[in-house]
Amino acid sequence: MAQQKKIQPRLFTKMLFLDVLFESRTRPFLIYVITILIFGAVLYHWLEGWSWIDSFYFVVITLTTIGYGDFAPTTPLTKLITIFYGINGVVVLLTFFDIIRRYRHMEIPSD
Repeated sequence: MAQQKKIQPRLFTKMLFLDVLFESRTRPFLIYVITILIFGAVLYHWLEGWSWIDSFYFVVITLTTIGYGDFAPTTPLTKLITIFYGINGVVVLLTFFDIIRRYRHMEIPSD
């Protein structure tokens, strides 16, 4: 039972990326990813006139390549921006996930 209590905080720490935030080697890239998400939300809020939640939702759905299709850029400018933002954002997220994988792999004790 004591071991299960020990696991719980680590689970939430990893789910919320707090371990990545508190590690000095990974923190800059986490901040960069958050900046990319916020920049995209501001951009679509401003250019498309969507609400903040809709803009953030569109950015996350686009960058994670889910793409439900319920929101789509309507002007040629935002369509062009979305092409480059999507490609770059996917690369940034994949790099971020690889950084997390490498960091968390280093802390696994080997028996």
